Amino acid sequence: MQCLKGFSQNPPSIISATTSFPFNNLSRSIVFGHSSIPMNQNVKFSNGTLLKVPQTHCRASMEVQEASPRSANSTNLQVHGLSETIVGVLGGGQLGRMLCEAASQMAIKVIILDPMENCPASNLCHYHMVGSYHDSATVEEFAKRCGVLTVEIEHVDTATLEKLEQQGVDCQPKASTIRIIQDKYLQKVHFSRHAIPMPEFMQIDDLEGAKRAGDLFGYPLMVKSKRLAYDGRGNAVAKNEDEIPMAVNALGGYTGLYVEKWAPFVKELSVIVARGRDNSMLCYPVVETIHRENICHIVKSPANVSWKVLKLATDVAYKAVSSLEGAGVFAVELFLTADGQVLLNEVAPRPHNSGHHTIESCFTSQFEQHLRAVVGLPLGDPSIKSPAIMYNILGEDEGEPGFLLANQLMGRALRIPGASVHWYDKPEMRKQRKMGHITLVGPSMGIIEARLKSMLSEETEDDQPPAAPRVGIIMGSDSDLPVMKDAATILREFNVPAEVRIVSAHRTPEMMFSYASSARERGIQVIIAGAGGAAHLPGMVAALTPLPVIGVPVRASTLDGLDSLLSIVQMPRGVPVATVAINNATNAGLLAVRLLGISDINLQARMAQYQEDRRDEVLVKDDKLGKHGWEYYLNS
Repeated sequence: MQCLKGFSQNPPSIISATTSFPFNNLSRSIVFGHSSIPMNQNVKFSNGTLLKVPQTHCRASMEVQEASPRSANSTNLQVHGLSETIVGVLGGGQLGRMLCEAASQMAIKVIILDPMENCPASNLCHYHMVGSYHDSATVEEFAKRCGVLTVEIEHVDTATLEKLEQQGVDCQPKASTIRIIQDKYLQKVHFSRHAIPMPEFMQIDDLEGAKRAGDLFGYPLMVKSKRLAYDGRGNAVAKNEDEIPMAVNALGGYTGLYVEKWAPFVKELSVIVARGRDNSMLCYPVVETIHRENICHIVKSPANVSWKVLKLATDVAYKAVSSLEGAGVFAVELFLTADGQVLLNEVAPRPHNSGHHTIESCFTSQFEQHLRAVVGLPLGDPSIKSPAIMYNILGEDEGEPGFLLANQLMGRALRIPGASVHWYDKPEMRKQRKMGHITLVGPSMGIIEARLKSMLSEETEDDQPPAAPRVGIIMGSDSDLPVMKDAATILREFNVPAEVRIVSAHRTPEMMFSYASSARERGIQVIIAGAGGAAHLPGMVAALTPLPVIGVPVRASTLDGLDSLLSIVQMPRGVPVATVAINNATNAGLLAVRLLGISDINLQARMAQYQEDRRDEVLVKDDKLGKHGWEYYLNS
């Protein structure tokens, strides 16, 4: 059975020996037909042609022939591209891989140090030194080849980095920052000294200390390793005092442990913060992270929380990163509690899983931003272009069965509008291992969530659910439907999915409250509300939602609809309702399309075509009237 480690199951075509072939000097092997030729080996074909395969990796102990790295501070060099600085990255995992992808767009050279010859970044970097980033001599040798040294994993030898800094090597972020972050307990101590809100914590050395912590903090109690804790590793929960020994044993004993008071969070949030060499700082939108078995599974951007919580989360993240030294991007993970508190969980001094969505959803990805920051370029715009959901491709099984399941998931993703697939090219499949990710973007979170559900389903295209509605059309009574159907007709003409509901402000006030307050979360972007008589529905809904509300005054049996019109247009300051003419639900539908078109260029173009068609209709009528006269026109 052929190994399924990417998208295609088809074997590569045979390359003839005489074919000009642009070898990637970082490929691990070259494939001829069904045979794989290892790199660094020359191959002689039956026709006598000798194929010299270029060298790829070098070990720290080997001498390799390569161009010497050029210093960014040299004044006598002509700069080709954005920066002459060679960026050295300790670690060549998926984060290093995506750093290399971002670097290629800016012609910035990235070299990596990683012990695995076939690590995810090896095929994309400018140069790969095979060696350990825990080995001092290897790191020192690696540092000679780069203009700035950074990390894609914080579990590195900080003593060596501090030594290199004393020798003048440019490390970003600073070794002092990495030393603080890689020890979770020191991290807590550091941030507590800077008055960052976080769960209470204390060090434990034995069972008695753990019991004292339980008496002080209560249960459940979070027991954590100080070092090498990530992706769910290094954490254990003791639900009561009797479970403390089991939690401690799961973490290897009492050496290097501390405990945290349980944070009763309702959501986990994250903020990516970028910091330049000039100490300028920019924050990405707050996102929600959803974990499965303590591993990040889904990221939703932006987080569906109140403006107050967004500001609080951003403030905590900004303050935390301000207390650290060095340039780069930092991920600040947070807890949101039921009473609205935002508590710091931990910080990562590097690109982070919660920021992968930025590749598609923001003007500057976290990976480009990190490179900009460490080499001293201006920070890019972190603003959001589109809502997004990032879905981690986690190993569902071991070995080939796991690769097959991942391949099937990616295949379904490629059929989803707005989906981008990222495969990390890891050679070994394990359960719960991060093998790749999929980012889905779209006009609203509701639409993206529907696309995610479709992607995860194994149903056929014919079985797929209808598109999530972008516009809500509501009315106080079914007697308003003959008028409000015109809005639905227009939206159908523009292929804008809409829902039509009867929601009475007077007879079903609870239903109205629920509908209006949940509309944004469900993906509704515009609400059209029709009402006659007292016509309270549009204003009440506008008071309950941040979405734009369009009011349609419906002509009732008395006052010819003037009562509805005057009621809707007399909303108090702070409760805007865009009101159209009496019974003119058509214009309400058109206005909804224009509002959506602000962020949807396809809708905007179709609206322009709609206007052009209406103009052509008038010109045809005018031509007919001019040619045949008014009497013929009226009688024809």
